[in-house]
Amino acid sequence: MKDFVHLHVHTEYSHLDGISRIVKASSFGTQPGDLIEKCSEDGMHALAITDHGNLFGIVEFYLTCREKNIKPIIGCEFYLSEGSASDIKSPKAKEVSHITILAKNEIGYKNLIKLNSYSWIKGFYYRPRIDMDALEKFSDGLIVLSGCIKGKVASLILKDRFEEAITFAKKLKEIFAEDFYIEVMDNDLPEQKKAIPQLCELARRLDLKVVATNDVHYSYKEDAFLQDVALAIGTRAKLDDPNRLKLSTQEFYLKSPEEMERVFAEIPQAIKNTKEIAEKCNVSMEFENLYLPAFNPPDGKDAFQYLKELCNKGLKEKYPRVTKEVKERLEKELSVIKKMGFSSYFLIVWDFINYAKTNGIYVGPGRGSGAGSIVAYLLNITGVDPIKYGLLFERFLNPGRITLPDLDIDFEDIYRDRVIDYVKHKYGENAVSQIITFNTLGARGAVRDVGRVMGRSVSECDRIAKMIPMHMSIDDALTQIPELKKEAEKNPKIKELLDIAKKLEGLKRHYGVHAAGVVITPGEITDFIPIAKARKGGVISQFEGDYLIKLGLLKMDFLGLKTLTVIRHTVEMIKESRGISIDIEKIPLDDKKTFDLLGRGETFGVFQVESSGMQDILRKMKPTVFTDLAAVLALYRPGPLNAGMVEEFIERKHGKKKIEYLHPALEDILEETYGIILYQEQVMMIAQKLAGFSLIQADILRKAMGKKILSEMEAQREAFIKGCDKNGVDENLAEKIFELLAHFGAYGFNKSHSTAYAFISYQTAYLKANYPTEFMTALLNSVIGDEDKTHKYIL
Repeated sequence: MKDFVHLHVHTEYSHLDGISRIVKASSFGTQPGDLIEKCSEDGMHALAITDHGNLFGIVEFYLTCREKNIKPIIGCEFYLSEGSASDIKSPKAKEVSHITILAKNEIGYKNLIKLNSYSWIKGFYYRPRIDMDALEKFSDGLIVLSGCIKGKVASLILKDRFEEAITFAKKLKEIFAEDFYIEVMDNDLPEQKKAIPQLCELARRLDLKVVATNDVHYSYKEDAFLQDVALAIGTRAKLDDPNRLKLSTQEFYLKSPEEMERVFAEIPQAIKNTKEIAEKCNVSMEFENLYLPAFNPPDGKDAFQYLKELCNKGLKEKYPRVTKEVKERLEKELSVIKKMGFSSYFLIVWDFINYAKTNGIYVGPGRGSGAGSIVAYLLNITGVDPIKYGLLFERFLNPGRITLPDLDIDFEDIYRDRVIDYVKHKYGENAVSQIITFNTLGARGAVRDVGRVMGRSVSECDRIAKMIPMHMSIDDALTQIPELKKEAEKNPKIKELLDIAKKLEGLKRHYGVHAAGVVITPGEITDFIPIAKARKGGVISQFEGDYLIKLGLLKMDFLGLKTLTVIRHTVEMIKESRGISIDIEKIPLDDKKTFDLLGRGETFGVFQVESSGMQDILRKMKPTVFTDLAAVLALYRPGPLNAGMVEEFIERKHGKKKIEYLHPALEDILEETYGIILYQEQVMMIAQKLAGFSLIQADILRKAMGKKILSEMEAQREAFIKGCDKNGVDENLAEKIFELLAHFGAYGFNKSHSTAYAFISYQTAYLKANYPTEFMTALLNSVIGDEDKTHKYIL
């Protein structure tokens, strides 16, 4: 390890103040961002993260540093209040100083989480704040640096209150002993140069060590202007405003050890002490454990015993005749669930869905790959028979992937919060939280924001922004949109605007609340993760959903679906006006009126198929069986549309093109999609049938094809050809089939999701076709206040 380590570093999670990125997006997924790359380039083997008042980025930081063999040091630059942080009526409530805190070990990491959560939940007033009592309470395992010139020690010194600075530093030394350091910075600011000698003198008097930091806000020196623009965007100021908040020099970048040694040549020990602190800090995050909340079955039964009992009960209700296939499928799934320790997971989900259904709340038939589980079907978590529709458990739960299953549930939108409240009541308010999400600077928004702070014409910036198609990057737009490229080439000011905007594009702008995500922990949530206060009230996790899953926590999506409310209201009106009771889950799936309506494309208000594009496909296809409707949902996506799969599917269905199978064994698998590989599950079943793959191995193949992981695909190709050869399939034919799988596999859709959502599409079509008055009344009631939709449905 080099002698210098950066211990005070802001990332893009110090929103629109720091602009250093931990990760960057690429066509190959995420890769280390400029912060981590610069650290690696300079040969530094340790690095800290200390964002303003939050721990948003620490898991991402930890994992990315590990990937580059950099030791991650976890910390935060806290806001320290003058008095009690919870006393927001104090005249000094807005007065805060800065203090840098690092986690030394696992105890320190847990205390860092507790302290930061306290700052948001108990101490928030304009910003998250801590106080001295909280700092002392959660002091174990923490290292404290006295902070920048806005730290209390330095600010008192700059106010010529040296003795008060000593008194305050003594307090911190009493709490943290040899883990309290005096922080010095020299970003070429006059105040810093004035403070440094006195900070060193204070350290000498109190026998404290001095440590050098650089208050890093961007990775490279040339990024200073970008950071200035980002800060102006964040503070809604213009660059030519002399009174705006800004960093006054261009020295707040991730300097190399050699540069830092030159800056602090007269205080070499301040450099060496950074290494001492880095060696003290040894936090290890755990990603191998699962932390499920306790589910207590009745009568002292263990979780698996109770799960099996519920499944056997469901078996009698769902299958009047239990075939060998059904029995073996259930045994296989239960065996995997038991082996992976997921019994409680299924019981937790079953419990809150059972609560919803018992209380008359409509629940969707399933979404995502979860509909491929017979256990989920027997527990009434899903409403799709995976045996009947050829859905695969391994697509949902692969023993090779040691993460919790992902069962996302649709509830009526008006009752979603009621189900979440039930979960909070059952597991404890302090064990349940909604999940954070981060809004980023989009391409169009970046152009408008950069133009505004640079004083450019609003209309001109808006005109340029609108040239960029939605969901397209500025770089891609400059390549693919000739008009934009021409504007940039002929006008240097527009080129400058786009150059700056594309460098800030994708930067984290602010945080929000995930529309559906909820995390449930086995005990107080702050024993596991930090929490924050949502802008509109309530508590949210500080980590995004993917990182919660990596940490082994239970993350669920409770989605509010307005269509379910429309269905319930329609059914209630039918009962009231006609005296007919309808069980929407038991309507006939071969209703002629329903398929006639779909074939005419009269699908305004019909779930998932009301767009003009969908209506056009339905008119051409004229679905006649339920599986056709599931196929429509899978086909109407950019990949299949651009590949001509829709036309091919329709022509084969109507006998205009001959249906051919490269091998007789493919017919059973592809018959329902007229010989076209449409679903990911079909790719898996072909690999199993022809090459002898286990479905676990076939799922790996499916993932490699879907994500175009070339190295994995080559390995799978070899295994596929060998497997086919063992099963007597000609090598040339095996090659041809693999190429076919690779081609269609890239567009393949999740059949479980398509089938489950097709049920809602069919249910709404059935109600519209058979009970149009009640359905349209419920539909119009659901869009009150939305003039565009009301107008569309009336016409």
